[in-house]
Amino acid sequence: MTNLFSNAGHRALLEFVRPDMLCLFDFDGTLAPLVAEPTAATLPHAVQQRLHRLQQHAKVGIVTGRSLADIGPRLEFKPDYLIGNHGIEGLPGWQHRANEFDTICSNWHTALAADLLHMDPGIQLEDKRYSLSLHYRHAQDQTQSTQALLQSFEKLTPAPRVVPGKYVFSLLPPHAVHKGLAVTRLIAQTGASRSLYVGDDVTDEDVFSLQREDLLSVRIGNDAQSAAAFFITDRQLMVNLLDQLLSYLSTGLGRLSGTHQTG
Repeated sequence: MTNLFSNAGHRALLEFVRPDMLCLFDFDGTLAPLVAEPTAATLPHAVQQRLHRLQQHAKVGIVTGRSLADIGPRLEFKPDYLIGNHGIEGLPGWQHRANEFDTICSNWHTALAADLLHMDPGIQLEDKRYSLSLHYRHAQDQTQSTQALLQSFEKLTPAPRVVPGKYVFSLLPPHAVHKGLAVTRLIAQTGASRSLYVGDDVTDEDVFSLQREDLLSVRIGNDAQSAAAFFITDRQLMVNLLDQLLSYLSTGLGRLSGTHQTG
């Protein structure tokens, strides 16, 4: 991974930026700081303001693990694209399998709620209707809680796709769209020549691993195991990244760089 704010990173971003590009961002841990209680997450005003300004120059989308019902009220601006539930909600036609996924998650919820009665009371079950999340940040014994949860997941039918995160497990229905597939479809739908994606967690690796030449991937935090091409060291630097994008797009530097590069 290359630091996006190194000389090499600045050059890569400058050469990549185009007026018709698509700028996509994860929410928790990327645009918004991670918090102990998921319901308390808020998007800093400085970030909201810059995202709204960025829309004057490029299409902006948020691709989040939160449900659309949850993420909408947390935004003071309207993104051009809003994809929820790790990719399940928001794409054209996503409702076709909504009832199926709703039923699956409802059955999982019932089974897990029964198991949780015998687990650490600090574990929280979050029902997003089309996916579930089990948070264990507040568990007294996180190692033991992790093992107990994994054993409980093995009993679920149909078997879920289990995606670990930062003190959380996300359970997705089998064959559900994930972030990587959602971004692929969104790029095709919009016809964007270039796309930027910024994320911070395991679910974002589905996007990072696409390894598309027309996709510049940025991870919050350096991780040698990540498939992202670039990183920024801290989420607070998102403001700097957005300012850099605004600078390049508003002055046309990205377009000029691309024109010079192609002759």
